Amino acid sequence: MYPNLYYAFKDLFGVEWKFLRYVNSFGFFVAIAFILAAIVLVKELKRKSRQGFFVPTEIQVMVGERATAGELLLNFFLGFVLGFKILALFIMGNAVTDDPQQFIFSGIGSWPAGIILGLLFAGLKYWEKEKRKLAKPEKRTVRIWPHDRVGEITIIALVFGLLGAKIFDVFENWSAFIKDPASILSPAGLTFYGGLICAALAIWYYARRHKIGFWHLNDAAAPALLLSYSVGRIGCQVAGDGDWGIAVTSPKPFSWMPDWLWGYTYPHNVNGDGVPIPGCLDPKYCSELPVPHYPTPLYEVIVCFLLFLLVWSLRKRFKVPGTLFGFYLMLNGLERFFVEKIRVNNKMEFLGLHPTQAEVISSLLFLSGLGIWIWLKRQSKGKDLSSGAGTPID
Repeated sequence: MYPNLYYAFKDLFGVEWKFLRYVNSFGFFVAIAFILAAIVLVKELKRKSRQGFFVPTEIQVMVGERATAGELLLNFFLGFVLGFKILALFIMGNAVTDDPQQFIFSGIGSWPAGIILGLLFAGLKYWEKEKRKLAKPEKRTVRIWPHDRVGEITIIALVFGLLGAKIFDVFENWSAFIKDPASILSPAGLTFYGGLICAALAIWYYARRHKIGFWHLNDAAAPALLLSYSVGRIGCQVAGDGDWGIAVTSPKPFSWMPDWLWGYTYPHNVNGDGVPIPGCLDPKYCSELPVPHYPTPLYEVIVCFLLFLLVWSLRKRFKVPGTLFGFYLMLNGLERFFVEKIRVNNKMEFLGLHPTQAEVISSLLFLSGLGIWIWLKRQSKGKDLSSGAGTPID
């Protein structure tokens, strides 16, 4: 396992670049997942715009004005935060920054680095505005297409996704939260469905505010969501963050299958779970599971990538807006429901049954997807859906 990129580069390439220990493996793959999702979403939104399903909105902007005090203060604040925390990781002693995650969420930082970088950011903003200043500032009308807003949509998905993932993790592990309420500030422990639900609600509000066809936006996002989930699960597998399956009790079914694909002990996992590894001298990551467990994150990487290819290949055949998204919800619900059967997770008390939180939500997602599919199909009868000339269902 590679808790951060330092361990990965050391093992794979034989180099010891200390600064890489600040790049968490899970966070790295989550960032890659968001980037790939944004690329796929832009491609789909552009395709739908060419088909006439989206129209641009016009906004008026002032051009040629000097930098305002608010803009300068905002840029100073952003620069200060980056300097105080991120730059400090590279210039402060190892005794302070040896645990990057704990350092980021602490009150410790470099004030000089923060002030210098803050002044630099504010100065660059001032210089940029002065360079474009006009003798007489003027209003200009700018046309904004939905694919021009992908950056904003991605940031909203990131912020509300992480917030929702943390909140749902707290409810899923309520007893542990009660014992240590401060754990809510820890970056560890994130629940995918919490992130999906909260991000979806935030994007729904954003789409209504900017008059973007919600169902067409959902359809464009469906393949991006599957791809990003697949890539994000690589981070879970590489870091060994506790999303593994139950202990393997059955013999390996195929001789050609590598042992690690059937059962894995997750040595040097980021959680420190398991038993000490004999001879390991690392100060932090010297644990592995006592017996092999199903590598469920790896299974989800493979299955969700195949589902992405399926949805991507079929996306143009779904003529009714929203039905592709309903299809995605059904696929997502099925995939997660069945993988939960071999995953380690807390059980709930629900109508006399003992499902996991993910089993309950995945079942609801499947039923929601099926309901969306049936309802939109009925609503679309008699409507011309071949282009934007028809009436999209929003």
